Amino acid sequence: MSAVDFSTIIGNAWFPTPVFTASGCASSGRELAQFLPLHDIGAVVTKSVMSKARAGRPTPRMAETPSGMLNSIGLQGPGIDAFIAKDIPYLVSQKARIIVSIAGETVEEYSTLARKLRSVSGISAIEVNISCPNVENRGLVFACDPEASRRVIDGVRRTIGGELPIIAKLSPDVTDLTSIAQGVVDAGADALALINTVLGMVINLDTMRPHLGGKTGGLSGPAIRPIAVRAIYQVHAAMPKIPILGMGGVSNGRDALEMIAAGASGVSIGTASFGNPLALISIQNELKDLLQAKGFLSLRDAIGFAHRVEQE
Repeated sequence: MSAVDFSTIIGNAWFPTPVFTASGCASSGRELAQFLPLHDIGAVVTKSVMSKARAGRPTPRMAETPSGMLNSIGLQGPGIDAFIAKDIPYLVSQKARIIVSIAGETVEEYSTLARKLRSVSGISAIEVNISCPNVENRGLVFACDPEASRRVIDGVRRTIGGELPIIAKLSPDVTDLTSIAQGVVDAGADALALINTVLGMVINLDTMRPHLGGKTGGLSGPAIRPIAVRAIYQVHAAMPKIPILGMGGVSNGRDALEMIAAGASGVSIGTASFGNPLALISIQNELKDLLQAKGFLSLRDAIGFAHRVEQE
């Protein structure tokens, strides 16, 4: 049996495998590099970086839930200048493919971040994390506001031009995800990251108060995978030519293939790596074996396969 072509394309960027880290779950790769060569996975998607250093939210920041976990980190990070000076050179030295995730509180902050990254070599794509509160609009999350979402992506696209692919990371906490996805694509996004965490809360029954210091947090892990598969399927049905980076509860190769069959061109692994730092490699190997066992000659043949089967 011939080997499967495992490569994938996001925008104009080529990756040898479709398995990536999820933003925020491997920082900028140093911790993960203790367990696996960063060059062996599709790409490291960095923790979302902002203009200035941030201390993040008060503790406690994490809570276990059935089949998942809540996190409320608050985009803690060094700020863009320190990130460019220290983290990018490290990833380049590891021969990792790099997708830089950016986050902001205003439309202008996103554009400023893009401007600083425009001349940095070694970056494969930019993930625009718009699941952040918009301080200019009463704290409404960008990704829940169609107009604000479009303005952010339009600003980033105008700033960086057509060289780097833009991946818009969307929140599932909306009533019509497909229309927001269409809006950011119309504004210049080359691909979509689906889905970000689902907003949740845990009450500590010892204190009778919210457990997390930030009260609410993002739910991740296997509990949200069906939501992610639904989102990917719906968006791919509406925009079959737009690459989707699927994420949300992928724990094994079968989970990854489910997202790819729904329409994802690649998958990001996050929560699974906390329990098993080698999860990316095992999922990658399992996915490749599954594709081969099912007779696919390439990963690209499997993307959106569930839609084609339904039409037959």
